[in-house]
This record gives sequence, C-alpha cells and structure tokens, in this order.
Amino acid sequence: MSQQKVLMMIVTVFAWLWMPVGNTEEMSPMDLEAGTLLLKMQAGFTTATRMNTDVTMNISGLVARVSVRQEFRNDGGDWTEGVYVFPLPDRAAVDRMRLHIGERFIEGEVREKEQARKEYERARNEGKKASLVEQERPNLFTTTVANIAPGERVVVEIEYLEDLRYDNGTFAIRFPMTLTPRYIPGAPLPDRQGSGWSPDTTRVSDASLVTPPQVAASDDHKISLTASIDAGLPLEIVASRYHPVDVSEAQGRYTVSLANDAVPMDHDFELLWRPLPSAAPRAMVFRETIAGQPHYLLMVMPPDTAQDATVTMPRELIFVVDTSGSMHGNSIAQAKQALERALDDLGAGDRFNIIEFNSTTRALYHQSVAADAANLTHARRFVQGLDANGGTEMRPALRLALDSAGTESYLRQIVFITDGSVGNEDELYAMIETRLGDARLFTVGIGSAPNSWFMRKAAELGRGTFVVISALHEVGEKMDRLFDKLGHPQVTNIDVSWPGGAVTESFPEIVPDLYRGEPVTVRARASGAFQPGSAVRVRGDSAAGAWTTELPLDGDRDHSGVAALWARARIAALHDEERRGADSAVTRKAIVDTAISHHLVSKYTSLVAVDKTPARAAGDPLAREQVPNLLPYGQSMNAIFGFPATATNAAVLQRRGLVLLLAALLLLGAGTRRRSVNRARLA
Repeated sequence: MSQQKVLMMIVTVFAWLWMPVGNTEEMSPMDLEAGTLLLKMQAGFTTATRMNTDVTMNISGLVARVSVRQEFRNDGGDWTEGVYVFPLPDRAAVDRMRLHIGERFIEGEVREKEQARKEYERARNEGKKASLVEQERPNLFTTTVANIAPGERVVVEIEYLEDLRYDNGTFAIRFPMTLTPRYIPGAPLPDRQGSGWSPDTTRVSDASLVTPPQVAASDDHKISLTASIDAGLPLEIVASRYHPVDVSEAQGRYTVSLANDAVPMDHDFELLWRPLPSAAPRAMVFRETIAGQPHYLLMVMPPDTAQDATVTMPRELIFVVDTSGSMHGNSIAQAKQALERALDDLGAGDRFNIIEFNSTTRALYHQSVAADAANLTHARRFVQGLDANGGTEMRPALRLALDSAGTESYLRQIVFITDGSVGNEDELYAMIETRLGDARLFTVGIGSAPNSWFMRKAAELGRGTFVVISALHEVGEKMDRLFDKLGHPQVTNIDVSWPGGAVTESFPEIVPDLYRGEPVTVRARASGAFQPGSAVRVRGDSAAGAWTTELPLDGDRDHSGVAALWARARIAALHDEERRGADSAVTRKAIVDTAISHHLVSKYTSLVAVDKTPARAAGDPLAREQVPNLLPYGQSMNAIFGFPATATNAAVLQRRGLVLLLAALLLLGAGTRRRSVNRARLA
C-alpha cells in the first residue's frame, strides 16, 4: 500500500471519527468544544474572581424575606467581569437587587430581559460598574458583574420572598447552596448563549446557561447565615437538619445562626420549627392591599378525621430509581436504603416492579408482580447490586413507568427516586401530564443538592407529593412519612369559594390532591375589597366524607410580600399554559406585565443596576470569568465528569477510540512495509 493511500485512509477515518453519530442524544463535558474548561475542572478550576455569600432570613407567619449578599473579589491583576450561576428556592419571588460599591449602592430596576441585557452590556463596554440578575430556571439564576478592578471587592445583594412549607405540623424553609451538574440530552447546536460546560442542544436550548463549572474543593464559597423567626405562636422545637446552629429566644422571636463562622457551600441548608401541639395552626390568612386590590395568602388544614381512613384496595407500586453518575457516593446509598424501606412497606396483596435508569433503562420484571416472599427477596438482591454510573436519560424510564399496563382494581402509584439533575424539565413535565392517566406520581429527592423545582413540579403534575432526603440518617423517617401518605386516601375535589362582589384570580386554579398532614394553600387577588364579615369557604372530599370550613377575610393589618407571592404563582401558571401550547406572545406579555408590575425577575424580565461614573477606560482589556460552584457534598468529580461511562456520550467515545486504534495500526503497517522495502533495496 502506497504512502498516499495510507494517508488518504487516515484522513477518511478521522473525518468519520468526528461525524455526528445517529441516535446519540447524551451530552457531557467530555463532548464539548471547551476542552480547556474541562481540564481546569479536573485539575482544580481557578479564577481571579473569588466569591463568598452572606444570607439573612426574616420569617414572619407564612412569609420569609431573604437577603443574599454575594461578594465578588478580584485577586488578579486585570479588570474582570464575573459570572456566577446559583440556585435559589424554586418558589422564590426575586424582587430586589442592589449593587454595593464601597459605601455607595445602586438600586436595581426590573426591565424586559433583552432591554436589561442591552443596558448592562452598554455600561460594561463604557467601563461602568454594572450588575445583571437573570432567571435561567425558576430555581436557577445568574449574576453578572462588570468592571471589577484588580484588588477590588464588589457586593451584589439580592432579595426574594418565599412562602413556607408546612407539613405534618412542622414549618420548614430550605436554602440551596449549590447545584448538582445537570445531564443535557440532545444534539449540539452550532451557537451557544452562555459560557457553561455544555453547548446548547436540540432538547435543551439554553444548556450553556445552566451548566456552570464546578470544583470539588475551594477556599472560597463560604457562607454565613442568620435567620429570625417571628412565628406568632409558641414553638416546641427550632432546628437545622444538616448544619450545626446556635438558637436564642427573646420575647417570642427566635434567632438562628450557623455555629461555624464560614461554612462551605456544598450542602442545602434546611431550617425547621414546630409549634407546641396546643398552638398548631388549623388556618392562617394574610392580606396585602396594593393599588386598592387586596391579595391573600391562605392556608387551611383539613380536619384530621377526614384523613383517618386507610387505603383498603390493593396497590400497584412502580419504583423508578436513578442510577446515573450524579447519584454516585452518598446519593446512591440513600436511594438504595429508600428502596429497601419501600419494599418493606409492601403488603401481601400489593404488586410492584422496579425500573432503574442511567444511560439506559431496565426493569426488574416485564410487568408488576405479586409482593410475595420470593419476589421480594429477588428484588432486594437487585437493589443491593445497583451502582451509579452513566447519564441521566430520564425520559425512557418515565415513559416506561407511565405506559406500563396497570392492573385492574389496583391503586397505581409511581415512586420516582432521583436527584432530578436534568436540563430538560419542561419536556418531562409534558410527558407526565399527557401520560399519567389514573396513576399518581410521588417524587423522592435524593442528595445534598437536588433539583427541587423538578421534584416539586413533577409531583404536583403527577397529583402526588414529594419528599427530599439529603442524609442517610433521615431515610427511615422520611420514607415512613411518604408511605404514610401513600397509605391514606387523598383529599380530592377541593373547591375554594370566594364571597361574591369581588372577582378573584387565585392560584393554583385547581387545588391538587392532598395527603395526610398537608394543608390547602392558595394565593389570590381580588378586584376590590370584600364586605365586612366576608369569609372564604373551602370544601373537599375524602374516604371519611366531605368537609367544609370557612376563613374570615377581615384583617387588621397588611402583611408585606403577599402580593409578590401571588404574582410569582401567576407567572408559574402562565408558564404552564405556555408549555401546554398557549399563544407564546400572549403568555409572554402577561408574564412581563405581571413581573414588571410587582418588580419581579422572571423568564422574560431581569434586574439591572448601572453606576453612572466610568471606572475603567473603555479601551482597557476586560477579562470574563465564570465563577465555579462547589460540587455537592458526598459526590465525586470523577464519577460525574471523569469516566466515559459517567454521564457521557459513551457510544461516540467508543467509536472514536476504535478509529484511533485503526489509524495507529494503519500507520504501523505502513511504517513496517516501508522498512521492509528499504531493507530489500539495501540488500
């Protein structure tokens, strides 16, 4: 074979090597153009821009106002623009941003997203200090800060409102500190919007905005946190689930702070408090009036007797467990223990199946089987053998669970155990809505930093409920609580009737099914004030019969933040309509109008703050740096980013490896033949 032919073959195989592969939809850091970024991630990502965070929570009744101060510090010798992608609670109503420069601060203004970005970019190019806060997901935001001088410290303060979760007699608030790297399905697109490790793809069009670099350890990314609780009733307990805290009380107000001065931002913070049993609320109503329109936040507990009856019909439980690379370490241990606990809960008349998924999906049985001793023993061996590797290809597993033929006369319940680390959430929500049928979907969030938006929204659309497990020691407690809910009939056909005379717009428009210990929570806006003595009536049905209660709407004072929480709920409902096919121009306008009216960040609005005085000469260079996040506690950088079998395009890598081997053999063969010819000539 001539040297030219060998070279032509090598060129051909290398061209084939980099051709797109059909039926390949996984995307990972290993497949990206930004290979240098990946190398930095594996070797220890370093930037000149450092960041630490200070959080202050002020909690009153059902509402919390939270301040998040992000300190950007430039330790390098060049002017920088810092970019930081970070999580917030998925129901946070972000309504304020201040850019602090020394002793001065500039108040941020809400603009349509495109206009806000133009204002920011103009200021950046003119050398002015500026900051931009944008929403990428309801629980994921980006802060960008322009023109940080060498050695300078710039603080961006973000504030948001959040209503609390109340379940089984306990209030709770969770603050996410980092994010689990998202799995990005789909073929890469030619252009990218952001600087994340993934390109935008056909199935996640903004993937480059939601995949920030992450590091296993850092001297930065420390957090200080203080919370003030004015519960309005005596408390039995105040505690933090995952972080040591100091708690003090004075005149009924509780102050909580992290026991350590600087805590790594690698694990969600959860604070909970429980009223004394005699003081546990049965109903709460809060009002805020803006421009003559009263807004309401109400919570009411169904009577305990309405939830006492247990399920009498047999159940068919389909357990779906995530075994992808992001579940490596503590997460897979928690998932396996949760599954074992679930198997122990099955009754003799129940049926079950287990579906595991990573890059591929497999079911333990072709269809659900009886929960007898032999099948349960087989299932427990299967669970013990589960290991975490591969991508988070969730769609086939979810479809298999939803589409599997149900057993007549059985109550069908799907329990989905995952960290939710996916970027194609809307695609999965649409599948749940269209394929759920008579089943109920319950989600179990696993890990120290799960995707809480996916967990809550999937359960809401699946007419189920959710629980988050972030430590091994709480698996038993939380799985027992979940199966207590599964084993008791839900309250259905919930109707909220507002008094006549004032048109109301309330959310959720259809109150979802409720399970033991869960309250009815509604956010509403009326067109005008109600008549004195008016009350809202709440009705529902359960296995124990119908129940009705009334809540008086008279109040002696306004509660700040209620209107913003209503607006956030309305925006979420409009996004649901958009996903279901509503006119995008109409829904976009309604979202923008609502967000600007209530000064909120949304998918289509952002907060921007610009200093008027240039700090950097327009011609001087400006470096752009993406500030990395800490990898969640208990996860492995190698398991997520390092191994080809882990959240990567394994088929592509395998084929490229074979092609490289073939090319090497061709070169070796050509070289051997050339040496043989030369020896013959010498002879």
